[in-house]
Amino acid sequence: MRKIFNCSLGVLFGAFVVGILFWGGFNWALELTNREAFCISCHEMEENVYQEYRKTIHYNNRTGVRATCPDCHVPKEWGPKVVRKIQASNELLHKVLGTIDTPEKFEKKRIELALHEWKRMKSVDSRECRNCHDFEYMDFIEQGRRAVKAHTRAIEEGRTCIDCHKGIAHRLPKGWEEAAREAGL
Repeated sequence: MRKIFNCSLGVLFGAFVVGILFWGGFNWALELTNREAFCISCHEMEENVYQEYRKTIHYNNRTGVRATCPDCHVPKEWGPKVVRKIQASNELLHKVLGTIDTPEKFEKKRIELALHEWKRMKSVDSRECRNCHDFEYMDFIEQGRRAVKAHTRAIEEGRTCIDCHKGIAHRLPKGWEEAAREAGL
């Protein structure tokens, strides 16, 4: 009986150790793929949207605070982050297929890619934007009159960041206004 108990205890302990190693490895991989260096490791991103982003206030500004690719495109909370990473596996498939591997192919798909991201952002009330920008913490005294008026109207109308700030970090695709209107964005 004692032998069975020791064996069961050993199996249980082994399963516990394997579980910790799996969990640690999974989280390590999750965080490794949640860095700007990973995001721009493929030339499609580095040569296109990354170059646009480098010219924006989110990349370089007077305070030195930067928003990197994952700050805007990946949720901070663990559950939504895992969901977003699963969705991103589709992007890896298209990397392998070469769907946007040239600037010309990328430009042809740009509107579709933008609409997809705007829809995602709108569906979560611009959650990633609100990690840094939140109406509740905005100091309207420090904002210009136009910004105060726009933000006050946005609060009253229940609007979200992406409703007004499309193109804040990337060039807007040709025909974006009509496409966004048709998509209800």
